[in-house]
Amino acid sequence: MNESASLTHLDLSKMIDHSLLNPTITEEALERGIQLALAYDTGSVCILPYALQRSASLLKGSTVKASTTIGFPHGGHTTIIKLAEAEQALRDGGEELDMVVNISKVLSGDWVYVEQDIRAVVDITHQAGQKVKVIFENCYLNTERKIRLCQICTSLGADWVKTSTGYGTSGSTDEDLKLMRENSAPHIQVKAAGGIRDLDALLRVRALGVSRVGATATAVIMDEFRRRAGLAPIAAPHGTAPAGY
Repeated sequence: MNESASLTHLDLSKMIDHSLLNPTITEEALERGIQLALAYDTGSVCILPYALQRSASLLKGSTVKASTTIGFPHGGHTTIIKLAEAEQALRDGGEELDMVVNISKVLSGDWVYVEQDIRAVVDITHQAGQKVKVIFENCYLNTERKIRLCQICTSLGADWVKTSTGYGTSGSTDEDLKLMRENSAPHIQVKAAGGIRDLDALLRVRALGVSRVGATATAVIMDEFRRRAGLAPIAAPHGTAPAGY
């Protein structure tokens, strides 16, 4: 064993939001993906919004959270539409909502709009007793804007700051994860998305203070952990989602 010797299966599986967001994924693959997440006992299943109600139903009674996206993937929806999406997601059993900031407004420096946009989704979600991850899409932002978003999310009490959608020009980087951890309050968690495809990558970002990752490679990551730990493999449906996240 290496640096993962002291870790348990749940220490790592609960870091994973099993991603079922690729627009080409079939309903059959969505169903298999939910079953895979249950088998590995991940942190959540982050699924296409139309499939959230079904996902929440299948996850009920488990410790895997039902999650979906808001304003995905470009963040340019009006705030009222993001609110409508959040309301629908909460009705459908959503427990964690991953919302994209208005990237255009961030790049334009309209921080009042950006803060009001995030606040609207955070407030309605917290009123329902659920949680929000705020996606920055760092590949388009300079350091100053990333820091400003961390400060806004801290002031609004967002639950996570998240690097990316996984569908931008690049995913998470170690530099961004360090920056986000350093510029967010201790109680604000950090999520890495895009490029976490093996166990070593998961262990690396964990060491940087990341508590969640978005991944399609859940089986690859956890099977390798169990192999290194000398644990029996888990019987689970594989090939559940197109690669890329």
